[in-house]
Amino acid sequence: MNNRSRTDIQEAARRVYHFMMHSKPEDWGGHVWTDWAMNIDKWDWNPGVGIIAAAEYGRATGDSSVLQEVEGWVRRNRGQSEEVRVINSMAPYAIFPQLYKATGDVYYLEKAVEIAEWMVEQAPRTSEGAFEHTVTENARFSEQIWADTVFMAVLFLARTARLTGNRKHAEEALLQALLHLRALQDEDTGLLFHGWDGSAGNWMSAARWNRANGWNAAGIPMILEEAEKLCRDSDLLHELKYRYGRLIEALAACQLPGGMWPTVLDRPGFYEETSGSAAIALGLYKAVRMELASEQLLPYADRALAAIVPMVAATGAVSGVSGGTPVLESERAYNEVPLFPTLYGQGLVLLLLSEVIEQR
Repeated sequence: MNNRSRTDIQEAARRVYHFMMHSKPEDWGGHVWTDWAMNIDKWDWNPGVGIIAAAEYGRATGDSSVLQEVEGWVRRNRGQSEEVRVINSMAPYAIFPQLYKATGDVYYLEKAVEIAEWMVEQAPRTSEGAFEHTVTENARFSEQIWADTVFMAVLFLARTARLTGNRKHAEEALLQALLHLRALQDEDTGLLFHGWDGSAGNWMSAARWNRANGWNAAGIPMILEEAEKLCRDSDLLHELKYRYGRLIEALAACQLPGGMWPTVLDRPGFYEETSGSAAIALGLYKAVRMELASEQLLPYADRALAAIVPMVAATGAVSGVSGGTPVLESERAYNEVPLFPTLYGQGLVLLLLSEVIEQR
């Protein structure tokens, strides 16, 4: 990367961060989902992805003011965390280990341990032993495993295990990642389906959805970074890394010529989607760096980066991001999800840019 491109990436990251943390409702567009999409002062998975990315950005750049803003976000919103305890609202807790190490405030340690214990001992599980996908909305997905859970909940568990040195929690985090791959991975292609219904015994729409694959492409290396050294189960690690290697190679093979990925990976005529593409590119960079994949995959990540940076507007808003997406009724329905800026879209692009800033 030459000096100019590095400067461009740093500037793009700054804009993405600022729009995510400081934009106003009048900046969010006129659609009906604006508050859900961009109001960061809520305790749920969407703001959680954004705040995880903000903390990573602060760490990558060494900007202490960013971490101060992240801590301010927790102070404003932690009361909401007491109102709901479901798997899909765990994402914001993933910053607690970092905040504890940075501030020494015992609240972050005690709350992280409390939530980790709840997750391991009480969170609903499917018959396979995977965390059931429970959500803040008034909906139930009994016996369902969704790809999203790996990033939304398992990452927090892995980070807390490293903070406390808890081997049981570390191995549970790695096992959860593996159980999700076992349930969702298409053995023919290596790609992941969006969700698995254990009661029906099928993958529902059987869509190999872009962002579902991205949550795992990015999340599993992050989990391994935290939990691998605490794990004594070599068979677990071997299968997890093998399945992840298959996934990341399959994702590279689905990349479109322009550098992005379609919203359903094996439907190249479907629209290109930015947030999942950023997560996949992040996974590629991490996989190569951590020797989970061959360096031959690095050009795929570089092409994706080159395609994603122009999706950052002068305001910092990331375009080409599909709206919130449950498991839909058909593959075609994924191609009909509207596009608008979201906190997870900002967050996944910021995570990608932060990885590049830190490593280069």
